[in-house]
Amino acid sequence: MNSVRTRRPEGRAPRAQRSAATVSGPVSRAVSGAVRQFQSPLYHQIFLILKHRILEGELAAGDGVPGEQELAQIHGVSRITAKRALDELAAAGLVVRERGRGTSVAARPAGGPVRADATGAMDPLIIMGGATEVRVLECEVIAADRAVAEALEIARGAPVQRAVRVRRIAEGPFSYLTTHVPAWAAAFDAADLAEAPMLALLERTGLRPSSATQELSVTLADATVAEHLAVDVGAPLMRVRRVVRDQAGRAIELIEALYRCDRYRMTMSLTRAGAEETGADGKSWGAVWHSGEGQE
Repeated sequence: MNSVRTRRPEGRAPRAQRSAATVSGPVSRAVSGAVRQFQSPLYHQIFLILKHRILEGELAAGDGVPGEQELAQIHGVSRITAKRALDELAAAGLVVRERGRGTSVAARPAGGPVRADATGAMDPLIIMGGATEVRVLECEVIAADRAVAEALEIARGAPVQRAVRVRRIAEGPFSYLTTHVPAWAAAFDAADLAEAPMLALLERTGLRPSSATQELSVTLADATVAEHLAVDVGAPLMRVRRVVRDQAGRAIELIEALYRCDRYRMTMSLTRAGAEETGADGKSWGAVWHSGEGQE
C-alpha cells in the first residue's frame, strides 16, 4: 500500500515542537500565546503581537525585544520564522536590530494615538480637526442613494456633496472620512475642506451643529481604504457612523469615519443610574457627557 507524505508548511515546526512553551520573565510571558490556531502566517502573528505591545507602550523606546531563539522557544516556531517576524518589525520602523547588541524598540514620534470621547462632544471635534493634517481625495455633488437619503431625511436622488478625506498625525494616516452634506448646506469646496474641519465649515454657512447620533462598529479595510491608511487589506478598523443635526433638528451631515485601531482610541465615562433615570428595575450604567477630542 502506497504511503502518502504530507508536506509541512514552510516556517512551521513539527507538531511536537509547537507545544506551548513557558519562558521565565515578564517579556516572555506577555508575548507567548497559542498563535497556531489562526490561518495567517506564524511570523505575521508574532509580528502583530510585538507590534501591539510596542504601540500600547508596554515596550518603550530602548527596551529590549526577545531575540530569534527566545521567540522561537516562546511560540514553538523555527528560528527562521522568528527572524522574519523581527525583520518585519524592523521594516516597519518599530525596532532597531544591531549585531552583537540584539533588538530594541525604536524611538517613536511623541503624541501617541488620537483619543476621543465616545459621547461625541461637538466643540472638541473642531479643535482636533484643526490639530491634524488632512488630504482631500474626492469632493463632488452626487444624487443621494437610499441609505444617504434615509440618514439625512431627504428625498432619494436629492443632490448631496460627497467628500472623502484622509487625516493624519505625525506617525501617519489614522482616519478615512466619507461625508455627505445636503447641497443646500454645502457652501464650501475641496479647497475649504483641506483647510478647515467640516463642523467649522458648516458654522461658517450660518448653521449651528448642536447634536448628533452615532453608531460604533468594527469593519475590515478594503483595498482602497487599506492603501490610504497604510494597512493590510482585511485589517480591522473602528467604524463610526454619525448623523449631525442643527438647532432646528435638521440632519446636516452624514459621516462614516474609519480609524486605524493602533492610532485611535475612543473612551467613554459611565455613571451608575437608578431605576428613576433608566425606567428599568435596578441600576445600570449610563454615559456621561463631557469634553474630549474628536475626529472630523
